[in-house]
Amino acid sequence: MNRNDLNPEMREDVTAGPCIGLLELCSIARGVEVADAILKRAHVALLCATPVQPGKYVMLFSGSVQDVGLSVEHGAEIAADDLVGRLHIQHVHPQIETGLRRRGGIINGDLDAIGIVETRTVAGSILAADLALKTATVDLLDLRIANGLGGKSFFALTGEVSDVRSAVVAGAGLAEARGELACDTVIPRPHAELARYL
Repeated sequence: MNRNDLNPEMREDVTAGPCIGLLELCSIARGVEVADAILKRAHVALLCATPVQPGKYVMLFSGSVQDVGLSVEHGAEIAADDLVGRLHIQHVHPQIETGLRRRGGIINGDLDAIGIVETRTVAGSILAADLALKTATVDLLDLRIANGLGGKSFFALTGEVSDVRSAVVAGAGLAEARGELACDTVIPRPHAELARYL
């Protein structure tokens, strides 16, 4: 049974995960100051706090809905005019947090399909990946944000071809609606050699 076949109440239970917040600033110095302030404001765990191209600072953090909400609001107040973007997802898919913490991995075996969605912003990629993972039965292969990507971000998914297509259509559609889609693709039955580089 596909998780989309469940009634709305059951679907919420299946997709409910941790809460995450994101703050993106145009100042690295102010970004470090804000990261310190949100950690002191509420009980949140940093998933990422780093300068990113082109000269911005991004922090991602997780915790309870209340703590993340307080941290996003408090951080936005301190950031003031240096705030570029913010994000608060209350029931993020569990693979998002895992993907943000993971640093590489090994793929064993053949993949039925690979889907990739590339966005112009960090927030756009996280929102699109969250929706894609909630749309179909797919697994997150990779989620990369900004560094070494000229400020862009992307995520890669795998699963059965039809599920990967559905997930990519949903995620890319959300990014496009936000004006943040750079590119998307689905590769059915990718060559085994390609998997070594994902």
